[in-house]
Amino acid sequence: MDSVIKQLSEIEATAEAIVDHAEKEKREIEKRIQEERNQFDHELEEKTQEKLAAIRAEAQEKMDQILSEQRQKNRSMLDNLRKEYEENHASYAREIVDHITEV
Repeated sequence: MDSVIKQLSEIEATAEAIVDHAEKEKREIEKRIQEERNQFDHELEEKTQEKLAAIRAEAQEKMDQILSEQRQKNRSMLDNLRKEYEENHASYAREIVDHITEV
């Protein structure tokens, strides 16, 4: 009878050791999975930030180009208006005087 109890006790101790070992392995696996998840999240964040920076740079470049083109158009328009004024300012002045004197 003592040997049966001793064997049952050994079986229970072995079972507890197996359960303890399984729980330890489970915690280690969970820890490893969390570390891998954290690494993945970190790498994904870095890639996302890189892509966002590239998109921002491209958008800024396009905006600078559009602004440059608009400035050039404005300069051209101002140059044309100045040229027209220089060529026609005497006739504009005459028209203004004529209009004032008509009243």
